[in-house]
Amino acid sequence: MDLTNLPKVELHSHLDCCLSYDAARRIDPRITREHYARTFVAPPKCASLADYLTYTLHYRALLQSGRALRIAVQDVFEQMSRDGIAYAELRFAPLVHTEGGELSADQVVAHVAEETAAQSAATGIDAGLILCTLRDYDAGRSLETARLAVRHARSGPVVALDIAGDEIAHPLDPHVPAFAHARDGGLGVTVHAGESGGPGSVREALDKTGTRRIGHGVRSAEDPELLARLREEGVHLEVCPSCNVQTSTAPSLAEHPVGRLREAGVRVGISTDTRAVTGVRLTEEYERLRDVHGWTLADFAEVNRAALAASFAPEPVRARVATFVDEAYAGAAS
Repeated sequence: MDLTNLPKVELHSHLDCCLSYDAARRIDPRITREHYARTFVAPPKCASLADYLTYTLHYRALLQSGRALRIAVQDVFEQMSRDGIAYAELRFAPLVHTEGGELSADQVVAHVAEETAAQSAATGIDAGLILCTLRDYDAGRSLETARLAVRHARSGPVVALDIAGDEIAHPLDPHVPAFAHARDGGLGVTVHAGESGGPGSVREALDKTGTRRIGHGVRSAEDPELLARLREEGVHLEVCPSCNVQTSTAPSLAEHPVGRLREAGVRVGISTDTRAVTGVRLTEEYERLRDVHGWTLADFAEVNRAALAASFAPEPVRARVATFVDEAYAGAAS
């Protein structure tokens, strides 16, 4: 079964960590393929999430201009076009792209939002933007990010606030006001949790931010009571299997808990997380789940419908993509 052209919904994709070698070279022609492979792409197995995150810093250093950010958006849309993506939510941390001193935070978001709108129109891929704060930020920087999100949601494709980073080293408490501001401003919220931090970090996210979406969340499988809560409250997990193996969150794809999560009735979607750092396309994620876990077209249709239902897309977009997904999977199964 060829999965390439089947429509896919991807909710968890870090814009900055999708930058291909060709795009990186467009930004800085001095980057060789060997250097890119050694420093931009993490090994198949990192010692920990913290180890894995060191590879993301190279993208951060490169994306410090409006031109670079627009190239990154163009590049990820080219990749998604080849990957059958019908709807995507791309996330990025705007404040890290001000570190070069060339851009203000508002300019960062404007460049990404304008290019996202242009690429959506050109490719037909519907997309929303999620602004990330980081766990190592203080309360002030998180609130600044939330205010950016609310401000830019009024005129562009910004749909939500997220927080990323090392869950073990940094609790959520300083960031709670930022999530309250985002919710009060009408935005969605999602939280990275249940990766390095374990089931307790998922509970913390649910209790302190009001989120009904969790980035990763796979270690929830270790706690039956938490699984029951996720099922009963309809919480959606943005699962990224290959990246979870790469960060040593899961020992291997065969031992990845995605099947147990679904068997427990938890709503699950499948994403790549970081296409370039992990070196994976969403189609490859599907192929691995087919080959290792025995997933069928019905399984892929189910996780796409679950992801779309949990998305922050406007209702007209959600309805249009739902029709597209239903027709395509029904046709492929016949």
